[in-house]
Amino acid sequence: MKTVLLAIDDVCLPLRKNVCLYLSKPAVRPEPVLVPSPTGSRAPDNLAAHFYGTVLHDAGKFRLWYYACHRGLNPDWPPRKMQQVRKLPGWLVGVREGYEVYQGPLCYAESEDGLTWSKPALGQVLFKGSCDNNALDLPHTVVSGAAVIRDDADPDPARRYKMVYQYFPDQTEPSLPEYGNLPSVACAVSPDGLKWTVTAIPFVGQFVEHCSFFRHEGRYVLHSQVFPGTSWCDVYTEGGAPGGRTGVAHATYDFDRWPDLSEWAFALPEPSAPSARGVPKPYDQVHLGVGGTSLGNVCVGVYGLWHDQANFGDIDGDLGLVVSNDGIRFREPGATPGQAFIHLEDSPVTPVPGHSFRTILCQGNGILNVGEETRIYHGRWRNVGQQAEVIAEHYCAEVALATLPRDRWGALRLNPGAQTGTVVSTPLTLPAAGGELRLNADGVAGLAVDLLDEQLQPLSGFAAGQVAGPDGLDRPVHWHAHTLAELGGRVVRVQVRLNRLGEAHPQLYAMYLDATAARPR
Repeated sequence: MKTVLLAIDDVCLPLRKNVCLYLSKPAVRPEPVLVPSPTGSRAPDNLAAHFYGTVLHDAGKFRLWYYACHRGLNPDWPPRKMQQVRKLPGWLVGVREGYEVYQGPLCYAESEDGLTWSKPALGQVLFKGSCDNNALDLPHTVVSGAAVIRDDADPDPARRYKMVYQYFPDQTEPSLPEYGNLPSVACAVSPDGLKWTVTAIPFVGQFVEHCSFFRHEGRYVLHSQVFPGTSWCDVYTEGGAPGGRTGVAHATYDFDRWPDLSEWAFALPEPSAPSARGVPKPYDQVHLGVGGTSLGNVCVGVYGLWHDQANFGDIDGDLGLVVSNDGIRFREPGATPGQAFIHLEDSPVTPVPGHSFRTILCQGNGILNVGEETRIYHGRWRNVGQQAEVIAEHYCAEVALATLPRDRWGALRLNPGAQTGTVVSTPLTLPAAGGELRLNADGVAGLAVDLLDEQLQPLSGFAAGQVAGPDGLDRPVHWHAHTLAELGGRVVRVQVRLNRLGEAHPQLYAMYLDATAARPR
C-alpha cells in the first residue's frame, strides 16, 4: 500500500509558506496513435474512432476499447439490433438518405508500446458480410463510451473485467421497454475483456452520458455529464437557476446494483447575469464530466473544457486538470478556474485541406502510469458542424496521446524572489513497520525533510532528513541514525523545506509513503 501526496493536491499538502504551484505542460504526440479505418473499407470504424474509451496496460501489453462510427448501414444486423438503428442518434439528425452514417459498435485494439496499434479480428460480429473485424458483440447496436477496468479485487475470474457503456435505445414502434426511451448506460462483465455479458441496466429511462469509470476506496464510481436544452435532462443551480453542462457522479459498492442517486462532481462557474435580452451568452462549461483515475488514496482527472458557441460548428474544447480525494468531488488545482491543461492547439485533430474545422478534445479512462511515464490518452473530435454532406465526407475522431514524467502534474516551487519556503502535509498514519518516504523532485540538494507530530511539533531525531540524489521520480529520504520503523503506527506530518541554492530551483512534484520496509542504505 502506498500513499501518494501530489503537489496539485492542496488537501494532502495544505500548509504552505513562500511556495506556489506551477502546473506542468504535457508533451503531446503530434500524430494520432489510432485513426479510423480507410473510408472505402468495410470496417465498422471507417468514419471515426472515438476515444470515449479506455486504455489499460494489462499483462505487458496495451489494450484499447473505443467506439466506432461507420458509413452505410450494416445489413447483417439481426432483427432486434436492426430495430435499434431505425432512428439515428440525435447528433446525426438531418443526415439524409445517401449520406447515412451510424454510431457504434464498440471496438478493440492492442499494442506492444501504446503507440502503434493493431485491430485484431475477433470474429464476434457479422459486419457487411464478414466477421473479420474488431467489433465487440453486445445487445445494443448504437453505443458509445467503452469505460473498462480490470478488477482484481473480484474473486470471480468471470468478472475480472468490468465495463460501463452507453446505449441508445430504439425510439420507434415496437419499443424495447427494458431499455427505456432515453440513452443510458449498461454494465457488463468479462473474463478476458473481449467476450462480454450485460449484468445490469441501472438507470432505465434516464439520460446518462458517461466519461470514466474507476474503483476508489472500495466503491465503483461512474462520472458523466448533465446538460440543459434538451428533453433528456435539465441542470439547476442554487435557487433553481438554470445551469450549463456539469459533471456528476454515480457510485456503488455493488457493480450490479446502483443507487438511483447522483452527486455533483465538478462544474465551472455560471455567468453572474444573463445578457440584456435574458438569454445567456455562450460560456465555458464541463463536457462529459471528469475522466479520472485512482492512484490509491487520491484521484487525478481531466475534464472537457467546452467552449460553447451559438453555432455548433464553432464549438471547440480543451482539457482541464482536476484532483479529488474521495473520487467524487473534483477541484481544479491552483486559483484559476477553467484553465486549459492540454490545449486543443497542442493536440489538433488531423486537418482537412481547404477547411478550418474545430477540434474538441475528449477524455475517458485514459490516464495510466507506465514505468517512469504518465500517459494521458484522449480523443480528438473533428467538429464539422451539422450539415449532412459535410458529416458524411469529413467527420472524424481519432485517439491521441500526451505524456508527463510519472506523477509530475505540477510542482511546488519557491515564490519569485523567495529564498526559503515550506510545505507541510496533512496528518498521516505511518505503516506498522514504519515504511519508507520517497520524493519525486528536482533540485533535491535544496530540500530538507522533517517529521512533525499532529500538532506540528518536531519529532526528536527526524529533523533535516536528506533526499538521496540525484534528482528523480523516486528518491528516498534518510535521517541520520534513525528510520521510520521507530515511529511505526504513529500519526505524523511531513514537512519539506525548500532552499534556493544559487540559480537552482528545488521543485516538489509528489511524495510517496510506502508501506514496505525501508531499503538498506
